[in-house]
Amino acid sequence: MRNIVEIECPPELMIGLHSNSEQFAERVKREAALNLFHEGAISSGVTAQWLGVPRRHFLLDAMRLGATLLDNSDDDFRRETDIHNEHHQ
Repeated sequence: MRNIVEIECPPELMIGLHSNSEQFAERVKREAALNLFHEGAISSGVTAQWLGVPRRHFLLDAMRLGATLLDNSDDDFRRETDIHNEHHQ
């Protein structure tokens, strides 16, 4: 089942961002996903699946943007990037 969320925004916003509704929707989706992950509300696996990217790619992007991977311990990083987990999340 797909859930679709509609967001109303003024045309000036699209013009100011030099964006169309599809581009803006992808931007909002990505930002929401990153923020929810950063807050700990959703896991990296769920976030990657929602964004349609491999989990490892999402984790690298999140780290580049300053996200903290759990406690940033070696064990946490190995668990988050374990190739076997990517198929389960």
